[in-house]
Amino acid sequence: MRRSLKWLAVATTIGMILVLLGGALVTKTESGMGCGRSWPLCNGEFVPTEITAELVIELAHRLVSGAVGFMVLILSIWTWKVIGHIRETKFLSFLSFFFLLLQGLIGAAAVIWEQSDFILALHFGISLISFAAVLLLTLLIFEIDKKFDVDKLVIDRRMGFHIISISIYSYFVIYTGALVRHTKSSLVCRDWPLCVNDSPALPTNLFEWVQMGHRAAAGLIFIWIGYVTYLAVKNYRQQKVIYWGWISAFTLVSLQVLSGAFVIFTQLNLFIALMHALFITCLFGVLSYFLFLLSRSRKKQ
Repeated sequence: MRRSLKWLAVATTIGMILVLLGGALVTKTESGMGCGRSWPLCNGEFVPTEITAELVIELAHRLVSGAVGFMVLILSIWTWKVIGHIRETKFLSFLSFFFLLLQGLIGAAAVIWEQSDFILALHFGISLISFAAVLLLTLLIFEIDKKFDVDKLVIDRRMGFHIISISIYSYFVIYTGALVRHTKSSLVCRDWPLCVNDSPALPTNLFEWVQMGHRAAAGLIFIWIGYVTYLAVKNYRQQKVIYWGWISAFTLVSLQVLSGAFVIFTQLNLFIALMHALFITCLFGVLSYFLFLLSRSRKKQ
């Protein structure tokens, strides 16, 4: 039974990544209205008669999200029954399904009733919380065999502060990135890293402020994670999960910054744009795991 549960957990985690990338694809290809203002049907039809690229993308995203939603529900119930005695299981089980359901409702509301870009930008971040919960559930399942035995970790207060602060701040960075997509501000600045355009002045409109606000937020988290990675390499060489975890985080945030630059250089190449979404998804997963480790660790001064 546990082997089957592990397979389901891994498949559900991968499925959640596909849901996140599918949502990014819908936004980047402007396919949100591919099925018209009809949900869950397409243009009020069970089998659409007029097939367009936008309809295929939107409908595929709905089908994948629905299928993964059932997988998350089954995983939540199954883990609750099998490893419900582990402290974090019930909370993560609830979190994973609740936030996936919430993002589905927000997506449906965006189709049926027009929503502001600032509300729609929440959609990706809400899905990320569900993904993080599923990922941690998966690690808990594998922890049964002591493949992720972290109870002996010792994390000092400074590292704990950085873990909590960066995790919270990363959510703000993710929101600003989603806002760039939903306000169609991705290419409003033709230069990188500054928004020079025709003059080196400050941003002159909302779209430039949204774009440059995201770049500034991303630049800060890059520097911050780089600094904490230095601390981890210096002080946590004997605790491999922290040591390699922060190296992984710095690698992912570096790829995130580079892919963001190449989005501009390639004039919004779709593959690079999706990689941009993938890197931040993986980074948020790593940061969520750090929070899990912090909750399990034995604190020291």
